[in-house]
Amino acid sequence: MSELFALFGGTFDPIHYGHLRPVEALAQQVGLKQVTLLPNNVPPHRPQPQASAAQRVAMLQCAIADRPLFDIDTRELARPTPSWTVDTLEALRAERGAQQPLGFIIGQDSLLTLHKWHRWQDLLTLCHLLVCQRPGYATQLETPAQQQWLNDHLAQNTQQLHHSPAGHIWLADTPLLDISATEIRQRRHHGQSCADLLPDAVIDYIDRAGLYRD
Repeated sequence: MSELFALFGGTFDPIHYGHLRPVEALAQQVGLKQVTLLPNNVPPHRPQPQASAAQRVAMLQCAIADRPLFDIDTRELARPTPSWTVDTLEALRAERGAQQPLGFIIGQDSLLTLHKWHRWQDLLTLCHLLVCQRPGYATQLETPAQQQWLNDHLAQNTQQLHHSPAGHIWLADTPLLDISATEIRQRRHHGQSCADLLPDAVIDYIDRAGLYRD
């Protein structure tokens, strides 16, 4: 059995501390040695990114240059089709074999709407779900049936994540950071400071590229 391999998908338009710091806390809690950032190409549930794919990858590279926990997988950017998570997980499962423990990191907001995802019921056959807390979101799922599904799959300890390839949900105790990429884009548009919301290297790149001014 290989060590737990974790992925964290997102638009990252731009990447910010609301992405990085909760995942760093999750990694320490669960015992992750590597987290792979997975930038979306065509996000199915939200508007298209303002920054190009190449710019978003460049911002990720700036953000993780001094963070060895993270690396980047750009496979979804090469697909012209919507970035369905289940398709990516199936490809990774085929590459890494049936016994590789896989974790997919999401926020509490995504957990609440997971039942709207493409083939969502297949996700736990392919991976564990590692859930970071998000401020302002409900802790209970919408219906008793959805809540029962969650309860049935909750991991009781982190060893279950490392010793099985898929099937568990871990509700992580992570920092509640009220930072959004939308807020950052709006602040940039109005010429306001974004210091302390995202790494300085990312701010420097945004300045050089002239992003989020319009």
